[in-house]
Amino acid sequence: MVKFLEKILGNKSDRDLKAIKPLLNKVLESYGHIKDLSNDELRNKTAEFKTKIQGYIADEESQILEIKENLNNSLDMDVEEKERLWKKVDDLDKLRYEKTQEILNEILPEAFSVMKETARRFKENEVVEVVASEFDRNLASVTDSIKIVGNKAHYKNEWMAGGNLIRWDMVHYDVQLIGGIVLH
Repeated sequence: MVKFLEKILGNKSDRDLKAIKPLLNKVLESYGHIKDLSNDELRNKTAEFKTKIQGYIADEESQILEIKENLNNSLDMDVEEKERLWKKVDDLDKLRYEKTQEILNEILPEAFSVMKETARRFKENEVVEVVASEFDRNLASVTDSIKIVGNKAHYKNEWMAGGNLIRWDMVHYDVQLIGGIVLH
């Protein structure tokens, strides 16, 4: 009987994959557009994602900060009022979390595409060059695999880890993207 139902309804794995497939297709569709970006444009996508997330939860962040400042500055506040305000902070924190999950789900296809394209560029190039930022300069001062040449940062696709030379040699397969989607 179980086998019969599986044939009709499919097993859990098949149903899960069926639910994930549309999201994977969005990742692959987005990847087609991401491939055309320069190294600097590709890197700037991360800043765009962070800005989008922060903008999406800015109201909750602002309200939480305002309430906490009020609590810190009002030492003689009534205990019941403090409890009410802390409850409000908890509610806003839950809303901020839910909204963060919403926006992460929205940007997931493009973010995974950026990750896959970055991996491809490191696999196919010994050095990936970008305009050097302050972050690059700081990282280069402690990492041998990053060099600053003029106003450019050169990221090598090889580095030392645990006394072994590691070379980036992977571009994410669809099954790995599915795994990332599941973990997300």
